[in-house]
Amino acid sequence: MARLLRDSQNARRIFSPSSETQCRSFLRKSSLPFLSRKAMSTTPEALEETLPKSPLAANIVRILRNEIQHLSEYTPAHEPVTEYKSFSVQDRPGEQWMTMRRKFGNGEDIKIEATMFDGYELSPKLGDDNVGEDLRLHISLLVDISKGNGSEDLEFVCSAWPDSLEVQNVYLLRRDRMLARPYMGPDIRKLNEDFRKAVHEFLGVRGIDDELSVFLHDYMMNKDRIELIQWLRNVKSYVKKIG
Repeated sequence: MARLLRDSQNARRIFSPSSETQCRSFLRKSSLPFLSRKAMSTTPEALEETLPKSPLAANIVRILRNEIQHLSEYTPAHEPVTEYKSFSVQDRPGEQWMTMRRKFGNGEDIKIEATMFDGYELSPKLGDDNVGEDLRLHISLLVDISKGNGSEDLEFVCSAWPDSLEVQNVYLLRRDRMLARPYMGPDIRKLNEDFRKAVHEFLGVRGIDDELSVFLHDYMMNKDRIELIQWLRNVKSYVKKIG
């Protein structure tokens, strides 16, 4: 899956260094206030944990421990949901993916694999105060629709923006003869409007629509918090072992 998404989206957008700085700033303010001043202070809980003998390792452990506590209090994560409408939702702890599945109609199996945030774009601000730009985070997803009777599967490569779903490619795939680099069809966004509408309607009746994009952005923002805190815990545990 990762290779197919890379092939379809490698040329999506190129951003300036200032745009990249804006993205990092946005993530820090929204959910990732990493190594804040509060994290540098000592909490009552911190006094109860045994620190490594090495002063350097002890200092790293102290900072990481307090940062974990600060993140948990400042931007607490909640348990990932396991259902969305008719879809089951399966998190992949420690990975940058999640999976959704459902049945539809006469024996259709639908599987969605979605990335965590993997890109962004800048768009002009709307409204009265339209000075500057808004940052829109991007999620890649692969929609697999299968009949499970040996026939070809339909696969859709899509982009989930904060408020809209964008279909990029549609292609047919036979599981019994996977090609190394399958032809993924034309860029759907460049075809005529009637065909684009038909594709969106086909996915929409199956629950793959703009509302799904909104759900995925909320889900991945929470997953970002969960993965960050677990990563901090893993690093802290490692430093304690070697310190």
